[in-house]
Amino acid sequence: MILIDGKMRTKLFKLLPLLLAIFLLSAHISRGTGEEGKEEETTNPNLREQALIKTIMKKLNYSHFQPQAINDDFSGKAFDLYLKRLDYNKRFLTATDVEAFGAYRTQLDDEVKNSNYTFFELTATTIDKRVKESQTYYKEILAKPFDFSTEESIELERDNMDYAKDEAALKERWRKSLKYATLRRVTDMVEKQEKAQNGDKEESTSFKQKEEEDEEEEVEIKTLVEMEVEAREKVLKNQERWFKRMEGIDRNDRLSAYLNSIINIYGPHTGYFPPKDKEDFDISMSGRLEGIGARLVEKDGYIKVSEIVPGSASAQQGELKAEDLILKVAQGKDEPIDVVEMPLDEAVKLIRGKKGSEVRLTVKKIDGTTTVIPIIRDVVLIEETYAKSAVIHHAEVSKKLGYIKLPKFYADFSRSGGRSCSRDMALELQKLNQEGVDGIILDLRNNGGGSLNDAVDMAGLFIDEGPIVQVKSRSGAPYVLADKAKGTLYDGPLVILVNTFSASASEILAAAMQDYNRAIVIGSETSFGKGTVQRFFDMDQNLSREYADAKPLGAIKITTQKFYRVDGGATQLKGVIPDIILPDAFRYIETGEKEHEYVMQWDEIDPAPYSPWKPSFNAEAVREKSEARTASNEVFQLIDENAHRLKEQSDMSLYSLNMEKFREEREAREKISEKYEDIEKENGAIQANNLQPDLERINQSDAKVKTNEKWLESLRKDSYINEAAFVLKDMMK
Repeated sequence: MILIDGKMRTKLFKLLPLLLAIFLLSAHISRGTGEEGKEEETTNPNLREQALIKTIMKKLNYSHFQPQAINDDFSGKAFDLYLKRLDYNKRFLTATDVEAFGAYRTQLDDEVKNSNYTFFELTATTIDKRVKESQTYYKEILAKPFDFSTEESIELERDNMDYAKDEAALKERWRKSLKYATLRRVTDMVEKQEKAQNGDKEESTSFKQKEEEDEEEEVEIKTLVEMEVEAREKVLKNQERWFKRMEGIDRNDRLSAYLNSIINIYGPHTGYFPPKDKEDFDISMSGRLEGIGARLVEKDGYIKVSEIVPGSASAQQGELKAEDLILKVAQGKDEPIDVVEMPLDEAVKLIRGKKGSEVRLTVKKIDGTTTVIPIIRDVVLIEETYAKSAVIHHAEVSKKLGYIKLPKFYADFSRSGGRSCSRDMALELQKLNQEGVDGIILDLRNNGGGSLNDAVDMAGLFIDEGPIVQVKSRSGAPYVLADKAKGTLYDGPLVILVNTFSASASEILAAAMQDYNRAIVIGSETSFGKGTVQRFFDMDQNLSREYADAKPLGAIKITTQKFYRVDGGATQLKGVIPDIILPDAFRYIETGEKEHEYVMQWDEIDPAPYSPWKPSFNAEAVREKSEARTASNEVFQLIDENAHRLKEQSDMSLYSLNMEKFREEREAREKISEKYEDIEKENGAIQANNLQPDLERINQSDAKVKTNEKWLESLRKDSYINEAAFVLKDMMK
């Protein structure tokens, strides 16, 4: 099952708030589509819409951590956000349309206060009209062949485009867009054919296909003209499917998008969920997740991977990564379906499937390269989500080191005494203590969080006692979650690894250990930076009598609390800044909380009374030694070079529509990419071994043995673990 964020066509308001808070981490929430799952009709739609806006604004102003002043400034922000979402790629609206909308730019606050939908009515009518008009464009344009020898280009970045000045300019924009889609298909076909003709001796550099696919599938040799015709036909079918979905967007869908543009000014994690027919699924922190195991969000018209679920099919396959953009989805060898600008819930239906079936995702990487990733759908290997440990022997570190990987902060709330990550962490520490390790590396990279109470309990394993995190509501003094059990389970040298995708509970644990001087934190420039708490409210509850006939209204997710470190600083936006910063692929790219619009800002409150640890090492001296090693480390130099390249490629938005130049540009990107494909190779200095108590469980099946061998190999290749070992050595001096 795919964990999704955004347009989820289910009655989310009926799910347990705890489960929703765990799995719905970001908020690009808007419309749903199609006949299936329509909102329940009310006898008085005007009454319902009036009740919606009144109830939403009342709940926001009463419950949100940081209520907004509903004024002209608020109106302008909501106007801009809604306009951006209404026509993200500027393919439907003209400059004249936008100019007409502009008269309402400072009027939305008044409309909200008066439950008035005049602006919404105007935009909904206009966009529906423009969508119908554009259906004639693609049919006419795709009826004729494209000339790929002409010198012209297409701009794909919305912010670099103006709205088309008139219908002729709009039609020209469609022509270039359809030509670009056709050119990509033709180029893929040409290169696949060239590869087949070369007998696989020369691998296509601009579009990676799996070797097994080429072995099974015989490539029919075609002329360029034949390929252009075939490509145009496929683009035409995609457009027909796309417009059919567009026809399914009704007033309620557009209204949800409009309301969320207003609500999201309060923050990206606050949003409205209309009542939808509930899909049959069961998600829990300890349950079975059937599908590819990726958390998906909608970002600027694309389906983006925000997180790979530990132990999932995607994690096992290994190629799909956070920040990847999914362009197409195919069922096995079937024709891929374009999912760009497809509603998230519709794309999820294509990606989700039965265990054992294959889905092929055409994915755009952050460096601009495109690859096809085949994934066999499966249930999550729950065991792979649990804490596990190993012993690290390093040739240049004359100490025995312990390593613990914690993929997420899991807890089984379905039964008393169910499995929890804090109890598992205690067991792993006990095993490492018995092994006699001299220092421990705790790996929280890519850990998106989970159970807050377990994060607090886990911190208590490393300190004697004291506060771990402060939680503040809108009013009143913050309350402190503390470790109240005296004593530690492990009091030796500790290094914590984090990265851009370490979020929520991971940040709370790392921040506490940093504030107590209990550990040295190593990682990316900063962690994710989500330091807020959300709660779901069923809007039908406590509805005033005058709106009793307006039910069902749906639910609203509201940010109600904020996390603060024991030193008083928020984890929001800034995240946790490591003591030692190492280069990584996302160093120069905005990721995490800061990539969202209208996020809550960082602030601070009074520190909680706590007694920092008295380390036996000089943290500044340890950091300076690490910086010197990193500066001369060839692997980290390559990682930093690659990070610069990824930033440049992610900013690239102008593409040639001349086939020769288009191919040259793609091949150049792929050639450069090859240099960085295997940056991290097995480090002969590192040996990673299982602990004796774990071997019986690992040897239960060949599958477990294979998975374990792959894991140990990854540890031996990991440059961050290598540097963490050196840091522990310096701490022990």
